[in-house]
Amino acid sequence: MNLKAIFCLAVSLLFVGASSTLSLSAEKAKAKTITIGLSWNEKMHAMIQAWEDYMKKYGEQYGKENNVTIKWIVNVADSDPSQQASNIEDLINQKVDVIIARPHDAAAIGASIAAARKAGVKFITFDRKSSGVQPDAHVGADSFNQAISTSEAFAKILKDKGIKGKAIELMGDLRDMNAVQRSKGWHDVEKSKKQWTTVIQVPTEWDAQKFMTGTANALQAHPEANCMFIASDFAFSAVQTALENAGRWAPIGDPKHMYIASQDVNPQGYEAMKAGYIDVATTYDCYFHAVELVKVAAKLANGENLKGKDFLVAGRVATPANVETLDNMWARDYKD
Repeated sequence: MNLKAIFCLAVSLLFVGASSTLSLSAEKAKAKTITIGLSWNEKMHAMIQAWEDYMKKYGEQYGKENNVTIKWIVNVADSDPSQQASNIEDLINQKVDVIIARPHDAAAIGASIAAARKAGVKFITFDRKSSGVQPDAHVGADSFNQAISTSEAFAKILKDKGIKGKAIELMGDLRDMNAVQRSKGWHDVEKSKKQWTTVIQVPTEWDAQKFMTGTANALQAHPEANCMFIASDFAFSAVQTALENAGRWAPIGDPKHMYIASQDVNPQGYEAMKAGYIDVATTYDCYFHAVELVKVAAKLANGENLKGKDFLVAGRVATPANVETLDNMWARDYKD
C-alpha cells in the first residue's frame, strides 16, 4: 500500500470515528425524562392496581426502547371529586409533563383539565371521559362496543336456546360515561335483535351493596325475569348472594339458571364464568389499556398535538368455553 492510499484510509477512519461519536452524542441528546402525574379517583378495586402495575412495567420497556426515562408521581382521591381536584393541582405545581386522571366525576374533571391547560401541562383522561372541557387525549376501553359485542353474543345464546328474555339491567354510576355507554349498547341491541325486553333498570352507582339489594328488589318485583345485564362484574358476589337468596343461583344447563351477560371479567366475574354462572362478557383488557396509555403520554410529552383524540381499546368476548385460555387476563393474577 503506497503512502497516498495509507493517508486516504486514515482520513476515512477518522471520519467514521467522528461520525460514530456524533451519532452517539445525538442519541444521548434524545434521552430525556418524562414525568407523568397519575391521579386515581380511588383504589378500591384490584383492576386499578393492575392498571398501575402494567403502566409502570410497560413504561420501563418503552423507556429502554426509546431512550427515555419515565417517572411516575401517583396520588389517590378516595372517591372524592374535590380531593381529586386538589391532587391534580398538586401535580400541576410539581410541573409534571403529562397528567393522567381517571375522573371520579365526569363533569367536575373539566375544571382540572382547564387548569392544566392554563399551566401548559398536557392532560389525558383515562378509562372515564370528561363530559365538559375536553383533554388533550383520552385513553380507555371502547365501552359502547364492549356492550354491543356482549349483547350480540348474548342474543345469539338466547336465540339458540329458544328463549325470550325478561331482563334485569344493573346499571353503573351514571356520572361515569362508561356506564352510560354500556347501557346504550345493551338497549341498542335489544331494539335490533328483539331477543329480550328489559323489565327493570336498577342504578347501582358502582356500590356493591346496591348490586345486592337492587338484584333482590328487582327479582321480587319481577319474578318472571330470566336474564340479567350487569354493567360490571367487579361486585358479582353481591349479585350471587341475591340470586342464592331467591333460589335462582344455578349454573348453565340447570332449569333454574339465570342467563347473565356482564362486562369486564374482573376476578369475581372470572371465577363465576369459569364455574358456568355467567354466560358471556367482554373483557376490560388492562394490559392493553396501559400500553396504549404510555404511548399516548409519550407523544404528548414530545410535543405532538393529538387534538383531543380518543384512543380506545377493544375488548374480547369471553365465555365459559374460552375464558381460561385468553392471553393477558389480568383477573388470573389480581384478586380482590
